[in-house]
Amino acid sequence: MTTKRIILIILTIISLVPVLLSLIGSINQPQVQSNLQLYQTNLVLQASEFSGDNISEFGQIRESVLGKNPYETALKQYQEARKLSEKNLNQLENKLKLINEQANVIKESDTKTNSITIFSESNEQEKLQIEINRQKEEIEKIKIKIGLLEIAQGNQTQGLATWNDLEKSSFSPSLNNTAKVLSHLWNSNSSVLSDSESTIKHELNGWFRYYSLNRIYQIQDRKEELIKLQERQQESAKQAIIKLTIIAIIPVLGGLTGVGIIIFALIQLVLKKESAILALDERFKWKTPWTIEVPWQVLVVGFLFFGQIVLPILVSFLNIDLTQLTLREKAFYVLGSYVTMSLGGISVLYLSIKSFFPLPKDWFNFKWLSNWIVWGFGGYLVALPLVVIISLINQNIWDGQGGSNPLLSLALEGQDIVVLAIFYFTAAIAAPFYEEIMFRGFLLPSLTRYIPIWGAIGISSLLFAVAHLNLSEVLPLTVLGIVLGIVYTRSRNLLSSMLLHSLWNSGTLISLFLLGSGAN
Repeated sequence: MTTKRIILIILTIISLVPVLLSLIGSINQPQVQSNLQLYQTNLVLQASEFSGDNISEFGQIRESVLGKNPYETALKQYQEARKLSEKNLNQLENKLKLINEQANVIKESDTKTNSITIFSESNEQEKLQIEINRQKEEIEKIKIKIGLLEIAQGNQTQGLATWNDLEKSSFSPSLNNTAKVLSHLWNSNSSVLSDSESTIKHELNGWFRYYSLNRIYQIQDRKEELIKLQERQQESAKQAIIKLTIIAIIPVLGGLTGVGIIIFALIQLVLKKESAILALDERFKWKTPWTIEVPWQVLVVGFLFFGQIVLPILVSFLNIDLTQLTLREKAFYVLGSYVTMSLGGISVLYLSIKSFFPLPKDWFNFKWLSNWIVWGFGGYLVALPLVVIISLINQNIWDGQGGSNPLLSLALEGQDIVVLAIFYFTAAIAAPFYEEIMFRGFLLPSLTRYIPIWGAIGISSLLFAVAHLNLSEVLPLTVLGIVLGIVYTRSRNLLSSMLLHSLWNSGTLISLFLLGSGAN
């Protein structure tokens, strides 16, 4: 065995440790999908208040988008969210209990030899406690909203009971006060506390804020403020219906078109066989001048080692506390990290294959004067129904666990145009460019030297999915990767798979922006 291979093996082991830890750690992390459902529920609640002069214009859309009883549906969603959050809290508390027990055992042994272990355990305990506190606060926020939804359906006793429990045992002083304010508004002797309006404006948003302020203005007979509030709410409701329509109808239409393309491709495969779009055989293999050691080197050194070991070390020298950063600063941090990782990975790729220049035909092609737009957009339409179906199945498998890309949560919060522009550049331009070069432009063709084309597409897609470091995303991203692989193999043009990738990430970001805007 050569020295180079020994070094590669060592770097592979070192690089895989943080990858495996991230994948294992994602098992008990919540998926962002549960938050997405609540954000969509909030939009539905806002839209349900629409009753303006143009009701006939939005009537049919309103009914199809909102359903018959939006309050009841919203209550069920929030109750499910509370159960999931309580499950997460229980898992976190059990984990902390286990670590505490292990720490006690270590303290009873030789503390000198175990000082590093004690320090590590202490850091883990601190992180877990912070997460436990955050989860407790999240549960109480959900309970506040469940109480309002109970009231909206006429279940006043249940709503008041929920708030009374929070008044007695609330983890957060601010939420304790919110529960107190709401209880006074809806109890038998309805009254408005001195800080009711400011508390509601600060602690509640969307429909929940409107519904509570509406109650205050009615009790105090503030007719002018009530009229202004209702006018603002009607405009918000109208906008919410439009947003929900975009979120629901456009993907459905695109998905149906995608299903049509899939059926056409399958029929064509049966009838035309070798000349069909899906007939990928030996004809489509690339001429690969290097052995498997080169892609191994690029993936391990350029992608894993640089991204998981070198980059975190470089960031540590900057002494950045991510918890203290503003959302705009986090956006710049994400962009800077991704661009640095991309430059490092592409540099390793270039140095690894430089000795093989000039490369054979069809390697790293960017053909602007071709039908790459058709391949990219068509691939996007095909990916829509496939990934959505797999994602629905996947949610049932993971039951809200398995982790998610942290960029999704940040994008939900980001209503700042600068933040959104940075996230868009990162997700819809930088990510497709780098990841398509690495996984479709380089890895997929390299594998065809050793295995059939479908096997190369499958393995490169699986590695592409695993590289995102969340177990719950492996299945959907593998399916997306397969579509990307087919599009690239057939078109022989990286622009086509980059366009598909960019469209997918753009659609996700637009949906997140529309959902997040409904929280205001």
